[in-house]
Amino acid sequence: MMTISGMTKAFGAHVLFEDASLQVNRGDRIGLVGPNGAGKSTLFSLVLGYDTPDEGEVTIERNGTMGHLPQETAPVGEETVLELATAITPEIAELQRRLKLFEAGHDTDSHDFHEVQARFDELGGYQLEPTAKTILHGLAFRERDFDRQLKAMSGGWVMRAHLARLLVQQPDLLLLDEPTNHLDLEALQWFQEYLKTYPGGVLLISHDREFLNQLVGSIVEIRQSRLLRYRGNYDEYLVQREAQSEQLLAAYKNQQRDIQRLQEFADRFRAKASKASQAQAKLKQIERMDKIEAPVNESRKIKFKFPQPQRSGLKVITLKNIHHAYGNTVVYRGMNCEAERGQRIVLVGPNGAGKSTLLKLLAGVLPVQGGTRELGLNVKVGYYAQYRVEMLNPEHTVVQEALDTPQRISEQTVRTVLGSFLFRGDDVFKSVGVLSGGEKSRLALVKLLLDPPNLLLMDEPTTHLDMAGSDALISPLESYEGTLIFISHDVYFIRQLARYVLHVNNGELMHYHGDYQYYLEKSAAIAAAIAASAAPAAPAVISTRAKGKEQKRSEAEARNVRSRERREQEQLVSTLEKEIARLEQKQKELAAELEKPETYDKPGRAVAVNRELSTITEDLTRATADWEQAAARVDRKST
Repeated sequence: MMTISGMTKAFGAHVLFEDASLQVNRGDRIGLVGPNGAGKSTLFSLVLGYDTPDEGEVTIERNGTMGHLPQETAPVGEETVLELATAITPEIAELQRRLKLFEAGHDTDSHDFHEVQARFDELGGYQLEPTAKTILHGLAFRERDFDRQLKAMSGGWVMRAHLARLLVQQPDLLLLDEPTNHLDLEALQWFQEYLKTYPGGVLLISHDREFLNQLVGSIVEIRQSRLLRYRGNYDEYLVQREAQSEQLLAAYKNQQRDIQRLQEFADRFRAKASKASQAQAKLKQIERMDKIEAPVNESRKIKFKFPQPQRSGLKVITLKNIHHAYGNTVVYRGMNCEAERGQRIVLVGPNGAGKSTLLKLLAGVLPVQGGTRELGLNVKVGYYAQYRVEMLNPEHTVVQEALDTPQRISEQTVRTVLGSFLFRGDDVFKSVGVLSGGEKSRLALVKLLLDPPNLLLMDEPTTHLDMAGSDALISPLESYEGTLIFISHDVYFIRQLARYVLHVNNGELMHYHGDYQYYLEKSAAIAAAIAASAAPAAPAVISTRAKGKEQKRSEAEARNVRSRERREQEQLVSTLEKEIARLEQKQKELAAELEKPETYDKPGRAVAVNRELSTITEDLTRATADWEQAAARVDRKST
C-alpha cells in the first residue's frame, strides 16, 4: 500500500535518513518510535508529500488514500462538531456550506437547492451523519455538542473532532501523531478497540506504551538513520532490541580487538624491511573491513536515590460534605473523600466528570464553597500544575532553578536528572522565562522529585514526556514514601503506580480497593449486572392457555439461574465474613505485639510488624468493601 525505497534525507550536515526502506500493507498496525529529533514527524511529512527525499522515493498504491492527524491543534472555522466530522472531502464540505445557506434562507434558488441536495445525496452525505454520530459518541462528545461551533471549544475537543472526521473518512492509510494526547481513559479505550478492526493500515507515533502494546503488530524504530522493523508489540520490541544490542556490542568489541591486533602488528613492523609488506597488508585489511558502529545505550536509566518527604500522620487529608459548582453547573453535592498515608490513588472517569476539580479541591487551589477540607498532621501539599505556574523563577537558568531546593544535591546529579527529563547539553542553561509550556512542566517535575511534599497531587504528569521521561518519573514515584493522588490517561503509568482507584462520575465517587486491573474487572462486572437488570421485560402473556410448555420451561430455568446466583453470592458473603474475622483477629494480635516493650528490643521486629499490620489493614479494607457489594447483591436477589 505504501513503500519507502532507499530514502535519504538530510538537513545540512544532519542526516535523518540514509538508504531507509519500509513497506506498509493494508491491515498493518505499526508503531513508529525513536528519541526526540530522530525524524518521526519528518517521516510523516515525506510520506504525505509535504517534503521530498534527497534520494529514493515514497510510493503509494494507485487510488490509495491517506489521512493524517497532526500532534498540534488543527484549524477550524465556523463549522459545528457534526459538520466537521462529516466534511470528509472538500466537495462535501462545500455542499454542506451551501445547504446551510439554503436552510438559513440566505439562498432561495430552489433549482440550485435541489441540485446541491441531489449531489450531496449522491456522494453519500446523508449516510455519513449516523456514522459520524457513533464515532463522536465513542470519543465522548455528547448529543448536545453536535451542533456547537468548534471555535468555542478547547483545543483538545477540536482535535477529537478532527480525529472523528478522519475515522469517518476511513482512508486506506492512517498516519496518527500522538493521537491519545487529548483523550481521557474511556475515550482512549473506545478508540483503541475501534482501531483494532480498522480496515486500512495504521502508522502511528505514540508515547503511550500500553496503547502500542494493545494495538500494534510491529514496531519501526528510527536508529542510526535507518528504519528497523521488529515484529510484535512494544514490550516484545524491547526484548528483541536488547538481545540485538547485546549481539551488536559483542560483534563491535570483537572487531575492535581485531583492529587493535592488526594495528599493533603494522605499527611494530612497518619500519622493518622484511616485514613492511606484511604490515602494509594488515593496514589494508583494516581499511577493507565493514566497520561496525559503536552501539548507543539509549535505555540507560539514571541511578539516583531521590529524597523522601517528612512522614505525615495516618490521616493525610479529608473532604467532608463538599459542595462545589461553576455557576449553575453543580459538580459536587455532599461529596466526601479522604486519603491515608502511603496511598497511591488514581482518579478515573469520563471527561468533565470532575476529576480535575476534585484534585484542585484536595490541593486547596479551589476554595471550598461548602463543607470542610482538613489536612492531617505534618502534611505538606504539592500540586503539580500550581507548582509550575507559581514556583518557577523566570530569571533563573534551568540548572539554577533545579538546584534551588532545600536538599543538598550536587550539580552533576541535578544535570543527570535534568537529562532524563529531556534537558540535555546546553538546554540546562536556557532561561526559565523562555521555556515552552511543556519544558516548564518537565522542570516542575524535576523540582518536585528533588524536594517532594508528603502529599503529591498530579494532573496528567506524563503529557510532555516521551517513554524514557515517563520511566524516569515512574522510578522515583515507585519508591516515594508519601501519599500520591493523580490523574492520567497513560494506562502503563497507572498500572505501574496506582494501588487504589477512585471513579468519578456525575458528582459521585466510587471506591475500588485495588489496582487498575482490579478496577477494570470489578467495573465490568458491575456494568454487566446493571445491563442485565435494565434489560427489557419479556412481553406480557396474553392468556394462560397461550403459555406453552417451552415458555414454562424457560421460566423454570430462569428461576433456577436466579436461585443458583443467590446461593453463590450467599456463599461469597460467608467466605468473606470468615476472611474478615481472620484479618480482624490478626490485626488485633499485631496491634497487641506493638504495645509490648520487648517487641522493640528485637532489631527490625517493630518495623516488620508495622509493615505486616499495614498490609493486613489494606486487605481488611478491601475484603470489607467486597463483602458490602456481595451482601447488597444478595439483598437485591432476595427481593
